[in-house]
Amino acid sequence: MTETMGIEDYLAQGGVLSSPTNVPARYRGELLRLMATFVDSELAGSAGFADSINAAPGIKERIAAARIVLEKTDHAELVLAVMGTFGADTARYSVHHPWAARVARNADLGATRLGSDMRLSVFHYPLQGWVDAVTMNVLMGRAVGLQLEEFSRVSYAPLAEAFRAIAPREARHAELGIEGLQKIISTDEGREEVRVAVAFWRPQVAASFGMAGSSRFDTLKRFGLRHRPNEALLADWNADVDATLSALNLN
Repeated sequence: MTETMGIEDYLAQGGVLSSPTNVPARYRGELLRLMATFVDSELAGSAGFADSINAAPGIKERIAAARIVLEKTDHAELVLAVMGTFGADTARYSVHHPWAARVARNADLGATRLGSDMRLSVFHYPLQGWVDAVTMNVLMGRAVGLQLEEFSRVSYAPLAEAFRAIAPREARHAELGIEGLQKIISTDEGREEVRVAVAFWRPQVAASFGMAGSSRFDTLKRFGLRHRPNEALLADWNADVDATLSALNLN
């Protein structure tokens, strides 16, 4: 960064930061918020999916579910390590927290966050059986893939590096979900169960992208923490989901 260039101009032009000692206060606050949302969502997602291990219909499916639970927890730990360099209270993640707590299935949360953690609202809803869990995993997996494309380019280099390591494993989670759906829809009953699950989870996952025209986006973009607006990511996700469902003859 040149002496005459302000930090926001530097970041907006693709500059990167690499140490907690050289980040401005507002940037630090937004960066910690982004990391906390990811960590809490991964822990809540892992906790919610854990019960699905025992609901899996076979050994292969149990292994896939266990792998997802393990790796999501590991992803949270990777980003939590970066949070710790900023002096965040990482010890609170070592004590009991109700990550598996869920609201009623018919609750209307939109993008609202509840309670004392920063999980995305979609992770407040309960999974109801194996088909429901696999369907949610596919829809959310597609959303996470798009979000990680954004996060892998954040202007804080250590965090971008962590997200780049996480991205291929999250992509594999979505692939495992597709494999599970293909087996489920081999029967008419299974196909109908998936359609019902899609109808429930699609709007909940869509809400995780946030509101169109978000007032915070411009700030995040100036800091190099976001590049594409919520509505663009949502449009890509809808197109991806439509293509995925069409390939499975579920539209």
